[in-house]
Amino acid sequence: MNSDTNIPDEGEVILIDKPLTWTSFDVANKLKRACKFKKIGHAGTLDPLATGLLILCTGKKTKQIDTYQAQEKEYTGTFVLGKTTPSVDIETEFDAEYPIEHINAEVLEAARKRLTGLIEQVPPIYSAVRVDGERLYKKARRGEVAEIKKRNVEISLFEIDAARFPEIDFRIICTKGTYIRSIVRDFGEFAGSGAYLSALCRTRIGAFELKDAWNLTDFIHQKRVALKLDVDE
Repeated sequence: MNSDTNIPDEGEVILIDKPLTWTSFDVANKLKRACKFKKIGHAGTLDPLATGLLILCTGKKTKQIDTYQAQEKEYTGTFVLGKTTPSVDIETEFDAEYPIEHINAEVLEAARKRLTGLIEQVPPIYSAVRVDGERLYKKARRGEVAEIKKRNVEISLFEIDAARFPEIDFRIICTKGTYIRSIVRDFGEFAGSGAYLSALCRTRIGAFELKDAWNLTDFIHQKRVALKLDVDE
């Protein structure tokens, strides 16, 4: 119930373009405090170094979160061949360099095909997957090695553009639970090299598209105006 009006909180579905370096929890927490939501949750985590579509549900709409999480996802981004990092993105420092001179169009296409369709993948060591009750990234930051189970995912589309080689631009459509950093890591290995993710944006979740998402600051402003709250708080 809404404590001010005694009207049930039917809730809403909010589309936000997640800012770079923010966690998905950061966004939910900011909205909860700034917009006075009693209950809020997000439908599908984005890494801090990723941007793009984040679905948030409030009130009774939080019951729909699992439905949204299960839907197909689309991503665009860029990975770079020839170097690796422990986190498979730019969160951590480079730890190795690999040859790229042998990589041609045939090598790229072979790697792309191996990562299209139904595949098995191992989540990155820097991820929120729980092992023995603890998030993997916490173990990784302590330098601990953990056994990570493979998972089955489906990549229904994997397009690559090597015009800026060794940077590879891509578009991926995949099922719930797919780790793009795992695809990048495996692509580097399949190409006889290494790779790290330099940019990632989630552009779609099911029928929800990034083009319809709010800038976080703009959404907070309009919501606080509607609630007759100080917009500068």
